[in-house]
This record gives sequence, structure tokens and C-alpha cells, in this order.
Amino acid sequence: MERTDPSERLGRLRRWAEEAAPAPLLALEAASADASFRRYFRVRTARGSFVVMDAPPEHEDCRPYLHVARLFRSAGANTPEILAENLDEGFLLLSDFGNTTYLAALTGRSGDTPASPLTPTLAQGERGQTLDPNRVDEQTADGLYRDANDALLRIQLASRAGELPDYDGALLLREMRLFPDWYLARHLKVELTSAQQEVMEAAFRAVLANTLAQPRVYVHRDWHSRNLMVTEPNPGVLDFQDAVYGPITYDLASLYKDAYIRWEEERVLDWVIRYWEAARRARLPVASDFADFYRDFEWMGVQRHIKVLGIFARLCHRDGKDGYLKDMPLVMRYLRRACERYAGLHPFLNLLDALEGKAQAVGYTF
Repeated sequence: MERTDPSERLGRLRRWAEEAAPAPLLALEAASADASFRRYFRVRTARGSFVVMDAPPEHEDCRPYLHVARLFRSAGANTPEILAENLDEGFLLLSDFGNTTYLAALTGRSGDTPASPLTPTLAQGERGQTLDPNRVDEQTADGLYRDANDALLRIQLASRAGELPDYDGALLLREMRLFPDWYLARHLKVELTSAQQEVMEAAFRAVLANTLAQPRVYVHRDWHSRNLMVTEPNPGVLDFQDAVYGPITYDLASLYKDAYIRWEEERVLDWVIRYWEAARRARLPVASDFADFYRDFEWMGVQRHIKVLGIFARLCHRDGKDGYLKDMPLVMRYLRRACERYAGLHPFLNLLDALEGKAQAVGYTF
């Protein structure tokens, strides 16, 4: 495949932005990049700022983004407005949600930059953001997560089969296989014995059995503090192009078992209970007993943590993006905590002990 010269592509993007923007272009500057080939630029004009998505067609398809943006927006979620599109080139002109992610609002960091020393504290042995409730305004945090829950409920209530790809067993398992392929083999340079391999496969089967038995709704797939923006109405929702139709607890696990920010479990329980109560009032198909719902939430988190460890290792070793390595310890902590709570995952926890050499700890259960 012929490689596009980056400077030549940037020139084409600038020319298109000059034509598509609703006022003369004053400046075009890099805004952000994500874990794929997509890049984002901020277009400044006399009538305000806008965002251009650059999604090279040989690597990215803009059509899922457009479909999900309109699907979620019609459900009442605040996704960027699509102002202009050029699918042949892979350019989209979008409304601008600004720079304040949930992560920045709560910790003073954008995600890849060092944390402010005034806001978060770090748990011993971890590098994820552990928030001290005495240093974070409780009303601010509660308000942001209440808004996130409300937006998620609106998206889930609009769910219809056939609109989005199925988050089926094949895809869920393919995601988990990133763990042995990239985290174990490539990152830790570990080769499992046949007995260890069977322990891992048994855990994968148990996780799949739980997640596939859950009710199905629209799933954003990355509903967390770096993709939710502080906007009016709140939140602004980004990075939804990989949305699927799948387990109802997936996005909740993404939000409250966030790889980039950690809350004390008492607060997580409170927020999850508030979601569950609102979901029941809205007649979403959640379990009628909170203990059953929380177990599903925990097991869904296990699938995501296994996947994320593999993704972060792949981003480092294949794509040269080593900034995600600092977030691995927090993801592993979530994984180990969940495995401690459920007997069906104890053999997998023992495997993690053998691979990581970490001691078990006590956590909440029901």
C-alpha cells in the first residue's frame, strides 16, 4: 500500500478545512491523537473554533463514526455535531467540545501529561491516579458522574438490535487473547506451561459465560474519563466509533474501573448503586438484586482489564506508544481485586501471583 507523505496530507487537510469552515481560517493546530491512526486538529476562525478529524481512509473508516454519532445524538447524548464531511479523504469537521476532559477536571491532567501535585495522591506501588476524597471537591465529582450515568442511561434506553455490530463471544474472546499474546509473551516475556494455559482458558470461558448471559444494549466501549468532556449539556461524548451491541455492564465497568483514575471503593459502590436504581426506574433490563448486578459488573470488568493490559502492551511494543505503560499497574490492581472476590476466578489469581509475584489483598464482596 502506498504511504501518504504526512506533510502532503496535512496540506490537503488545511485546504479542505479552509473550504469547509464557516469563516476564514485563522489557525490550524494539533489538538490530540488517540490509540489508532486518527488525529485531531483545532481550526480557529473568526466565528469560533472547530475540530477536524483526520482519519486516513487506508487505515480508518469514518462511516461508523458518523453512524454512531447520529445514533447517540438522537438518543439525547451530546456527541459532536457533524458540520462537514469528506469520506474520500477521511476528513470530518466537528463542533468543538474544548479541552476539559473529566480526567482534567478531576485531577488536573489531560491523560498523558504529569499529574498536578496539588490534586491526586498515589497509592503505594501504583502509578494510576488515586484520588484523595479530601482533596477533590465531592460535589464536582458527584455531579460529573451523575451526568455520565444519565447520558449512559439515555443511550442504553435507545438500544435496538441490528443497529450496531454484536459484541459476541468471538469478539470478546479475541480481545482477551491480546493478554497472552502481548502482555504475557511480549511485555513480560513469559511462556505459559500447559497447566497454566488451561487455567487461563478456564478463566476466559467463565468470564465469557457471565458476560454473554447479560442483557444487551448499545455499548460505547470506552466510556471513561478521557473520552467524556465537561460541556453544556454535560458530558460531551467522544471516541464512540467502535460502539457495539453488547453486555449492559460494560460501559459502567469502563467508567468506574477507569484505567486513568481510581476512586475508593465506597464511592464506586455509591455511584454504581445510583446507576442501578435509575436503570430499574427506567425499566432497563438490569438484575433485580444489586448483588447479582454488582457481580456482573465485576466480571465484565475482568474481561475489560484482561483486554486493556494486552492493548497497552501492544501500543507500547508494536506502535511505540509507551505512555500507556504507567497505567498498567492500576489495571492489574482492578483485575486482581475482582479475582480475589469470586471463587471461580481464584485459579486465575494464583496464575497472576505466579507471573507477577504479588500478594493477595482483601476487598469487598456480596
